[in-house]
Parts: sequence; structure tokens; C-alpha cells
Amino acid sequence: MIDRLLKQKLIDNYNRNKIIVVLGPRQVGKSTLLEDLARNKTGVRFLNCDNEDERNLLINKTSTELKYLVEPYNYFFIDEAQRVNNIGLILKKIGDLKLNSQVIVTGSSSLDLANEINEPATGRIINFNLFPISLIENANASSQLEEQRMLEARMIYGLYPEVVTQPTFARQTLVNLTNNYLYKDLLSFRGIKKADVIINLVKALALQIGNEVSYNELSNILGIDKNTVESYINLLEKCFIVFRLNSYSRNLRNEIKKGKKIYFFDNGVRNAVLSNFAPLELRNDTGALWENLMVAERIKRNAYCESYAQLYFWRTHDQKEIDLIEDMDGRLSTFEFKWNSRKKATMPKIFSENYSNSTFEVITPDNLWKFLQ
Repeated sequence: MIDRLLKQKLIDNYNRNKIIVVLGPRQVGKSTLLEDLARNKTGVRFLNCDNEDERNLLINKTSTELKYLVEPYNYFFIDEAQRVNNIGLILKKIGDLKLNSQVIVTGSSSLDLANEINEPATGRIINFNLFPISLIENANASSQLEEQRMLEARMIYGLYPEVVTQPTFARQTLVNLTNNYLYKDLLSFRGIKKADVIINLVKALALQIGNEVSYNELSNILGIDKNTVESYINLLEKCFIVFRLNSYSRNLRNEIKKGKKIYFFDNGVRNAVLSNFAPLELRNDTGALWENLMVAERIKRNAYCESYAQLYFWRTHDQKEIDLIEDMDGRLSTFEFKWNSRKKATMPKIFSENYSNSTFEVITPDNLWKFLQ
């Protein structure tokens, strides 16, 4: 059992008369987290909404009926909430009852569940995201030394729970995850008309991790208009497949002001999309894999620490660049990512001269744990 960092955050938010909602991609461990929260508790009711009978306990019910369903329990867990029609209105009714029961809901965002919940139930819920297992969570379960030894595997196969716990079947797990969940969820979403377009878009993004992405270029490659490219990328973000960093620009005339980089939440999913699980010594994208892993791990770290820092990249038109900028209340922490510890990097002089309130670090396998703590 790998303890998830989010577990304690959820516990800390009990007894606030709020419904706790945990969103995340499929197969990332949401149901396992609920089971862990329920362990050794009394007065627990667990609804698995993949089951039609349990799902129907919530559908088309009055506030009084929902009160009689929820109130007898100290903890009321609703798993796979995306399967419940009008789940947002249902949660609003439960929230309005102001019961002593702690309600915890999990679900995939594959069908825009976040909006369906947030719009009706504003003020009644607290949202959290659960990601693939983090390097810190793995190190806590074993040791930093052991997880350091596994870095190459993490760069290639990623950190989905089943990949971590059953590494022998990692490739099979990722292919199944990509084909049976990732694409099926995407293609079931309203507005997706051409399966091959979304599949080719995901592949194009997988080839460009670490590089600036042009929506116009993607539009030409895929044969669709720029607005459709942007809407599909928004969908990929909602499904926790990719996330984007915008360019940082404040002072300099030659800074790129509207650029975007797009990363995958999980290296293994990225490599499965490209059907490339080759070892690092046979790859030409090792630097990009390291950068993707580190930026994704920082996203997880900040989410679980409830950090409100904003993340960016920085680049000028004459190719000066910084991989990652973290803006926390105007204080800038900047990072370069180098898989090869012998490679040197320094903060661009033009950046240091114009942003004096900034620090700079090169993150390699030798010092990653400080970066992730």
C-alpha cells in the first residue's frame, strides 16, 4: 500500500460542512483512496456508482429522501460519480441539508464532471485532484535510494499505480490504459466527431514535449481550424492527459508573450501514445522525458502542498530560455532540467538583469529530491 499525500489533506478538511470532491483520471487510485479512508472507520456507507442499483439510490430523489439516505452515516462515499445524471444538483441538495455526515465524492473528469458539479454546488464543495503516484509517495513507501534506482523506469513507464505495483506488466497496462480508457473517454465526449483527429493530436503533442507548441502549426498538420485545436487541447486538460504552461513575460520587448508548452501528466501515457518504450540509451528524447517528469512532479507537489504558485516557461525571440518559472507572490524561482548532471546551465544574463527577485537552480538526478519536497 502506497500512502497518498492527498489522504491527509482530505482528513484535514473533514467537519467543515463541505462535500469533498476528488477528481482525477481513470485508474489513478481514487477508489483505493476511498477504501483507505474508510479503513477502521465506523458508520461508513460506500456507493459504487458503476453499479446501476447503487447509482439509482441518488437519481431523481427529493431532499428528504437524500437526507434519509445520507444522515445515518458518519462517512458517505460516492465513487465513480461521473456515472450519475445531474450529480451536481444532487450534491447541491445534499450540501443544503447541512448534515453532520462527511460526504466524499470521486470521479473522472472525462465527461466534464468538474463543471457539472461546480456550477450547481458552488460554495458547498471543496475540490481536490488526484494524480498518478508521485516520486515522493514512492520514496516514502520504500526509500529515496530505491526510487533513485528506478528513475529510468519512471521516465519510460511513468507512475500509474498498476505500473508501479506490477512493473512486469507495465507495457501491457499502459497500452490497455491508453486504448481502453484514454481514447474511449475522449471519443465519448460531446463534440468529438473525428476519432483520427484527436488521436493524431495527442501523438503530435507527445512528439513536442519540452518545445513551444503552435496552434497554427497543429491546425495545418491535422487539417482542422485553430479554434478546434484549442478546444481539443482544453478537453485533453480536463481529462488529465496533458497540461500547459504559458510563457512568462513582464519587462522585455523580445520576450515571447503568447507561447505555450504542453506536457503530459504521465510519461508512461506519453510513451504509450507513441508506442515507444525503448531504453534511454536508444532514445533521442531523454532530455524531454526528464523535463516532462520533473514539471509533472512539481505540479503534483504544488497541488498536494496547496501551493498557489503560478508556473510558466520563459523564452526570447533570440532563443534565450528557462525551462520552468515558479511565481509565488512576485518571487520568482527558476529551474533548468538536465538529465546529464555534467551539463552546465546558467541563468540568462538578460533575465537576471531584468528580474532581480529571482533564484536559479539546475535540477538533475543528483538533486531532484530537494526540488520535489
